[in-house]
Amino acid sequence: MSFSIRLSPEPVRSLAHTSIGAAYMGIGTALDHKARIINISNLTNGQLMISFDGVHDHFPLVPAAFLHLDICKNDLGPELMSLEVGDRLYVKELNAVSAPNKGSVYLTVFYGKDE
Repeated sequence: MSFSIRLSPEPVRSLAHTSIGAAYMGIGTALDHKARIINISNLTNGQLMISFDGVHDHFPLVPAAFLHLDICKNDLGPELMSLEVGDRLYVKELNAVSAPNKGSVYLTVFYGKDE
């Protein structure tokens, strides 16, 4: 008996520069599946701060940069590490001086689908 997991994408999520300010805003909707891989691309011209809970600062992202996380790459346990269904990622401007005035931030999510 063979078992395989197919890598499947959720629809891309985005937030336009006009919605990015001093307070955290969600990048699209909450996750529909457990995320195995995420990619956050800052295609704005501003410096951004990313948060996994909408309260605490977790990492900055400069213009034209991205963060790629292969969350379960080295996880060998019976339960794979993942972001959970219902989790959401958030973004705000890093500071008023570097606030974006064009572009969007994008979140791409991949999950494992049993076959």
